[in-house]
Amino acid sequence: MEWPINCHQILSRHLASGLEFTTSPQSLTVNPFRLLMSCNILEKSQISPIWLRRHKNLTRKHRTQLKCIKTCCLLCTMNELDPFVRRSGLAKCFSQLHLIEDEDLVITLNGLWNVALSQPDDAEFPSLGIFKCMAKLIDRSINDGNWPSRGKNACVPYYAAHIIGSYTMNKAQLADIAIKSGVIGPLMELLRGKASWIEQRVAVRALGHLASHRRAFRAITIHEEEIISLSKNIASTCFGTVYNEFVRLKSHKRVEYHRDLMTRGCGGLEVENKKAEEWASQLQCWSLYLLNCFATKKRSLNLICDREFLEDLTGMWGGLQNQSSFSGVCLIRSLCLTKDGRRSIANSKQVIVTLCNLSRSSDKRQYKAIESILSLLQDQETRFVVIEFVVPFLVDLVELKTIRGGGSTTVGDRITRVLLQDYGRIKCGQLALKNKKSQNALDEVWNLKVERRKKDSMTSEQDVSERKVMVGMLKREGNQKFLSGDTEEAVAVYTKALELCLLNMIKERIVLYSNRAQCHLLLREAKLAISDTTRALCLSGALGPHSNSLWRRSQAYDMLGMARQSMVDCLMLINQWTKFKAKGHVKIPYYAVRMFNKQISATSPFGTSTPNLKIIDSGARESMASGDQVDQHRRR
Repeated sequence: MEWPINCHQILSRHLASGLEFTTSPQSLTVNPFRLLMSCNILEKSQISPIWLRRHKNLTRKHRTQLKCIKTCCLLCTMNELDPFVRRSGLAKCFSQLHLIEDEDLVITLNGLWNVALSQPDDAEFPSLGIFKCMAKLIDRSINDGNWPSRGKNACVPYYAAHIIGSYTMNKAQLADIAIKSGVIGPLMELLRGKASWIEQRVAVRALGHLASHRRAFRAITIHEEEIISLSKNIASTCFGTVYNEFVRLKSHKRVEYHRDLMTRGCGGLEVENKKAEEWASQLQCWSLYLLNCFATKKRSLNLICDREFLEDLTGMWGGLQNQSSFSGVCLIRSLCLTKDGRRSIANSKQVIVTLCNLSRSSDKRQYKAIESILSLLQDQETRFVVIEFVVPFLVDLVELKTIRGGGSTTVGDRITRVLLQDYGRIKCGQLALKNKKSQNALDEVWNLKVERRKKDSMTSEQDVSERKVMVGMLKREGNQKFLSGDTEEAVAVYTKALELCLLNMIKERIVLYSNRAQCHLLLREAKLAISDTTRALCLSGALGPHSNSLWRRSQAYDMLGMARQSMVDCLMLINQWTKFKAKGHVKIPYYAVRMFNKQISATSPFGTSTPNLKIIDSGARESMASGDQVDQHRRR
């Protein structure tokens, strides 16, 4: 028994209601019935329920087969058991797909895209002409004025570019096939904005994957200047474009196929806004990655190192949801590996300020910022351009322990060696720093890492015991003065206790630095508070950061209006709470929830229209009434 049915017609009925293929390539190659069942669509169609029950009761060996009535059905061709017939049929389908007047074409492309995502290294479809087919589909969508308006054809270039990008993600051989199939021209048309920002996003993704392969990169260099110019413009303006063309519009005025692609028919205005922010961030990150492909090969650095664009890079961080994505500081790091890049970055004060602030944060890209600064200091041409500015920041990091990607030696020791590289010449008067604050910071590094180490090594056990007792007494005295309101005296006592501490008295030093930072907060000395909390966090290590110091540094950054750094520290604090508390319901302190939500709103590119990741904790208010009150009772 055979049941004639049009696979595409059944699938197309549910496209607007949120169809998204979730089948594996194995299920796609069995038969159309399994495809429809895996999408939970077949039971909703007009097929008789009695027939469905009969079909389910049959054994696998004698199971009834569906037969599609379409003359050229790609989904049915994939079901062919004979490999030769299957390959020839697929090649024929790919060669004719762009010519067929089929309003359900987007269904086929959606399925092909999911196959490409599941098996990006499978060379079968690329060898049969899928790249040439996708290139022709993009060309037709751009050049045929009426064709995109038929059915769901407006989505065709989106899926076509996504398929190209997915198959060229990993293997250089597949990227070579794509280049020979002529995909560069159509992708460039999308990058130029011939469609919309939605298609620009997938085009820049595909071009970035192609540019990451050596031989494919050579073909892309034909459009080198245009790609760099377009990528810079997209990275700088994408959030404004997405806001003006989508987010700010009312629901009924938004482009319908944009809404369908974002939400798959599931969700309302809030879901669309969140997805728009995520996609805008991806568009920016992928544009930066494409630029990085040229920067790492030292191509067109004069175009990339435009002063205005470098300053724009400081605000491109990928957002909280894309912390592992390529960001502005990653491109800056690549530029710092080139001489021309270091020269341009050293002359931009805004970039240096951003790198210094990022080096003293809990951001995952902290190491990128530190490496960039060290590259500038190791180059004699740029060292004395930036050293007076960066030393007051790096002095807080000389005891930083190994962080992810930091290698076998501690990061703090590397920073120390670079900072003290010319210290002997400075002490002898052969070199002079104009900034007295920077000179004092270098002296402090020398004293901490050289002089105090020598003195500590010669300290007797009795002296060590006496110092521990004295440090404990001074800490209690400082706490008492703080609670009595004598904050400035408390700072002096904590400072004296820190001077008495041996370098290996890690726990005592962490608490003293953190307590002194709290005093600075009450005195409205936010920069000093950041310095002390950073030193405490360096001593505590990245795996178990000191919670009180995280909260106090988050407050200090908030006082300076540095919302991103404050938010990341607050998020790290919340993670610490959930990590070390007992299993079960964890009550996050209300003061942390309040701070996190405040900074999320401040850092959202579209303001309050996309309230992503806000925390709602009903028990938070019960746990603690205010962060300021809590700090007074948490002193040790």
